[in-house]
Amino acid sequence: MNPTLTLTYLLVAALFTNVLLKLWLNARQVRHVAQHRPEVPEAFATQISLADHQKAADYTLAKAKVSQLAILMEAAVLIGWTLMGGLSALNALILTYMTPGLWQQVVLVLAFSLVGGLIDLPMSLYQTFVLEQKFGFNKMTWKLWLSDAIKGLALGLVMGVPFIALVLWLMQAGGVHWWLWAWCALLAWQLFLMAIAPNVIMPMFNQFTPLEDESLKVRVNGLMQRAGFKAKGFFVMDGSKRSAHSNAFFTGFGASKRVVFFDTLLKQLTPSEMEAVLAHELGHFKHRHIFKMMATSFVMSLLGLALLGFASQQIWFYTGLGVVPSLTSGNEAVALLLFLLVVPVFTFLLAPLSSWRSRVQEYEADAYAVSQTPAADLSSALLKLYQDNASTLTPDPWYVKFYYSHPPASLRLARMQHAQA
Repeated sequence: MNPTLTLTYLLVAALFTNVLLKLWLNARQVRHVAQHRPEVPEAFATQISLADHQKAADYTLAKAKVSQLAILMEAAVLIGWTLMGGLSALNALILTYMTPGLWQQVVLVLAFSLVGGLIDLPMSLYQTFVLEQKFGFNKMTWKLWLSDAIKGLALGLVMGVPFIALVLWLMQAGGVHWWLWAWCALLAWQLFLMAIAPNVIMPMFNQFTPLEDESLKVRVNGLMQRAGFKAKGFFVMDGSKRSAHSNAFFTGFGASKRVVFFDTLLKQLTPSEMEAVLAHELGHFKHRHIFKMMATSFVMSLLGLALLGFASQQIWFYTGLGVVPSLTSGNEAVALLLFLLVVPVFTFLLAPLSSWRSRVQEYEADAYAVSQTPAADLSSALLKLYQDNASTLTPDPWYVKFYYSHPPASLRLARMQHAQA
């Protein structure tokens, strides 16, 4: 069979399968949550009120409805960029104003990003200012949203454009093994971003102040010493100015590592519960989960770039995805964008594997936390977080397999109780 038609048929079949599977999973989630909405699960009956349980169910159902529309929109946009000729038309438009070359291709990537951002904007605004607002989570003002958008755009131009230009230049000048050099550049760039994020990037959007709670600092210091973990300091982030959701995390690496608590988290949890949550995060450190995830990401990016290196040299790769490659100028940017567009369609069926791996790591981190702090503290902290974040206690099992990076509350608490026993 003609390789061009083969790729076209494969894309259509994969996209059709993706959409049907995602809609089916969404429908299962809606049905399962709605069926269990009338009453609190027995295991949580004494800890979670019916009002909180139903709020979590309603929040989940509202997000599922938005997701339903997003699934269809994403599929339509993908077809528009590829088989309907959107990317090819955008490239032709830019070529009418610029001569072929490296910077014309950089502009193509930027124009593609801009158009994609504008397409996604209405949905993003609805989620923030309508859905999140309805359930009391949004704290973002329009002024803050605009400020974040301007800062994000400026940061993308200052830090993203040079990297995009470097990758496109390597695709042109790096020879048959350009993808290996591009992979090295990608690794260096990602590590550089991780190193500067705590002190340069994150303070552009949030304020970080040293943790002042002395009793909590004593607890945290003792826990860190037991775990053999060193950090530059403990900080509180003003997450409440954007959202009522809460979290705690580590950022940076090497000498720039920081422990960061959302200010909302400090208001929700007791010091002993905070210590348990931090012990969970330290569990990821003790099990080297972050290193393992980075290593996996680096390997997958290497394989992806190697595949792009092969595909970008094949005429059928372009024509099968709705683009006529130029015979007189470079096609590097077109190849890169096509690859980024279609790869998620073909890799979605791997989502359960990635989610399962993440859930296993969460269980391991929970087990470490229970070994360092009372299981009751972590259990009560998790219940408060599920409650305050309106996370449903009754997700559909198949939906969990595909999408949940964290185990459902019932399974996590059952494991902790078993470990404690």
